[in-house]
Amino acid sequence: MNSSTQTILAHTDVPRHIAVIMDGNGRWAKKRFLPRAMGHQRGLNALETMVKHCAKIGVQYLTMFAFSTENWRRPEDEVSFLMSLFLRALQKQVKRLHENNMRLKVIGSRGRFHADIVAGIETAEALTAQNTGLTLSIAADYGGRWDILQAANKVLAEGHTEITEALISRHLMLGDAPEPDLFIRTGGETRISNFLLWQMAYAELYFTDVLWPDFDEKALSAAISSFQNRERRFGRTSEQLPVGQQRG
Repeated sequence: MNSSTQTILAHTDVPRHIAVIMDGNGRWAKKRFLPRAMGHQRGLNALETMVKHCAKIGVQYLTMFAFSTENWRRPEDEVSFLMSLFLRALQKQVKRLHENNMRLKVIGSRGRFHADIVAGIETAEALTAQNTGLTLSIAADYGGRWDILQAANKVLAEGHTEITEALISRHLMLGDAPEPDLFIRTGGETRISNFLLWQMAYAELYFTDVLWPDFDEKALSAAISSFQNRERRFGRTSEQLPVGQQRG
């Protein structure tokens, strides 16, 4: 992966890579007087819908922020439920992903996960490694600052005397993927919350009040429509863009 600060990405109407912060599960449950766990369960259903629709329209990479390095601060019972949900999802969904020629990656630190979860991750990644369809990356115990730091440490460990953008990009957790074209955050918050900080230098940002469990095909289509109506200049002027890429 080359950094978009050094290259101009090719124009595309369908984003090659979509990154998503799935926010609003707890608030969705609270509005319905349900436990937060029910919101997370419904959020898993929304993720299945997202994966299916992205594959159908030709998205090549989908990266979902499932659990941040900061989420360990949440109540212990909620963290425990999220970990068990993650493990059950791995066990249940990996076969379906494999049958549909999709590849699964889990990015982030694995040091704090239970051995059962680590084993589940490794099994799922190995099973789907050779698939050539959509690549689904789940960010778990992930943080953008951590990602940049671990990449820099790998560069130093290789003995390089100078750290370059290309070297950092190669060692990031998504080093084999194009940078996100479109970033979506549901739930009404308007920040990127330490997610893919390096990789989103030129991503188009889309924020919506829709809570994640309610984010369906219609909501995704609205996000992609917004993306298609933006000028992606990468430092150039509007007049320098090909006619078909100019907006307004």
